[in-house]
Amino acid sequence: MLTIPIKFDDLLKVVDTLSPEQKQLLRQHIDNEPNSSEIDLSKPRVLGLHMGSMWMSDDFDDPLPDEFWLGEDA
Repeated sequence: MLTIPIKFDDLLKVVDTLSPEQKQLLRQHIDNEPNSSEIDLSKPRVLGLHMGSMWMSDDFDDPLPDEFWLGEDA
């Protein structure tokens, strides 16, 4: 999902410029978005559901070379 920081007052100004059809589409989109309150936090998380779907390089924690920080071609 793309997240663009916008002030609430600016958002209201943008919504005011929408046509009635565009406002209806926006309303339908908002109504179809899952509400964070619908998440059941009473159930414990289950570890290992996606075991093996990712890997991490053995040198993940190694320091990066100076060329990386200085923007030089290696």
